[in-house]
Amino acid sequence: MSYYLKKNWKLLFLPCFLGLMAQGAYAIIQLLMMQSFQAAFDLNLREFVQWTCACIGGYAAYLGLSAIAGALESNAKRKLNNQVRHDLYLTLLNKKHPEYHSLDNGVYMSWLSTNIKQIDSLGWTSFFNIVNQLAMIMCCVAALLSLDWIMLAFGLISAVIMLIIPKLFTKRMEKLGQACANAEAQGLSHIKDILAGFDVFRAFGRANQFISKGDSASNELENANCKLEISQTFITCGISAISVCLQFLQQIVTVFLAIQGRIIVGAISSASNLTAGITNGLSSIASGRMSIAASKPYFENITIHEDDVLPQEEPIAERCYNAISMMNVSFSYGDKQVLNNQSFLFEKGGKYALTGSSGCGKSTVLKLLLGWLPNYQGSIHFNGKDARDFTQEQLLQQMSYIEQDVFLFNTTIRDNITLGDNFSKEMLEQAIKNSALDGDLANMPLGLDTPVGENGSSLSGGQRQRVAIARALIHKRSILLVDEGTSALDQKNADIVEQSLLDNPDLTLILVSHHLSQKRKAQFTKVYELEPITLVSEN
Repeated sequence: MSYYLKKNWKLLFLPCFLGLMAQGAYAIIQLLMMQSFQAAFDLNLREFVQWTCACIGGYAAYLGLSAIAGALESNAKRKLNNQVRHDLYLTLLNKKHPEYHSLDNGVYMSWLSTNIKQIDSLGWTSFFNIVNQLAMIMCCVAALLSLDWIMLAFGLISAVIMLIIPKLFTKRMEKLGQACANAEAQGLSHIKDILAGFDVFRAFGRANQFISKGDSASNELENANCKLEISQTFITCGISAISVCLQFLQQIVTVFLAIQGRIIVGAISSASNLTAGITNGLSSIASGRMSIAASKPYFENITIHEDDVLPQEEPIAERCYNAISMMNVSFSYGDKQVLNNQSFLFEKGGKYALTGSSGCGKSTVLKLLLGWLPNYQGSIHFNGKDARDFTQEQLLQQMSYIEQDVFLFNTTIRDNITLGDNFSKEMLEQAIKNSALDGDLANMPLGLDTPVGENGSSLSGGQRQRVAIARALIHKRSILLVDEGTSALDQKNADIVEQSLLDNPDLTLILVSHHLSQKRKAQFTKVYELEPITLVSEN
């Protein structure tokens, strides 16, 4: 949190300064009210009216400054929240493929939504509240000092007491904040899973299970937050009780000083307000410090900031690879081995197919080439250079990957193909033709500007795959990895797409398929037929 406060001190200065001015106006109002009360005590109507008018003017200034400061605070919190989200995106982008996929997307959604709300309420709001209360305390201290040093001394003693108490609860609030963050992420992940399975629940008549699981996930979200709020409430009430006791003692001191003639009698009316400004301010600061402590776990997900210096990637020596070799490669998912000392050779411009039954490692080969599965045995070389010497980003600059479960952004077909880049009309038309998407677009009134819906829900499975193929083709990667990428196409369109890929002399194609006709196999440079690994037990 301190990182963002230091970075944005210019943004925070004006609302904090106006808050200080507002609290100064409040302290001046209390001094004016003393004079007004004293005039009433002396039965001086003229001075009473003058001082009362001055109080009204002071309140107008106080409310105006407070309103402007509040608006600036809201704008500052908006910008701070956007910066936190930006750094969370950078953090996610910095994760390796296995690390990113080790958590469910629901967890990341929680980071970017629920956690930001908690940072806003527990962090930024508490910070501005603490600044305002500090300003209030300073102004009230100055006002009390203008009355009598004994009142100031009592106020400082109150300050010490109120600053010590919160330290007793800081660790507990941090622990509760962490538990709340974890529970919210878990609950949101469960809700995402339930919503994704909505059609399954309805198809099998499990409406009650849908509701019960939803209620259970809702309880996960709310219970931890409720526990955090209850603890905050009890601790805040205890601190407030101590604050009230200190105010009563301050009132006794004020009356004693008035009897002694050291302060005017009118001071009795506002001295308690000034003292309350100190004790209540310190109580609010104590509560704010606990809230900030509870917000700490929400910042721990951020591991990289915008102005952190990132290591520069080494430029890739060659734009295209003449050969990719995989020698004696073995890989296991936990205890399940899917590749065992297997070797492959893919040469530039060649067309290769990986066939075999489910679970024999076809998709694993592609993921190894993409750098997504680093914990393998054996060697993988690009033009004789070890794949481990490349970053994952460098490898992806050379390859495009099309999988069976295609993801599309909730925007237009055009944006899903171009990903925001500018391509000539000819390049776009060529990619559409080679992906067999032209027939679909001809039947869409909006053509390329047709919205696809959330994850392509407005398109058929085949249309989504054709969009993904067009996206891969237009970005001109020298190596295309296709993992059942034409499985959702009808035979006619599948033949058109596959033939287009096979006819491209500059493209190195590695295609995964369960079944290929003998005629189609003959068109590939080489077909690797993988077999599942059979464990042999020894008697």
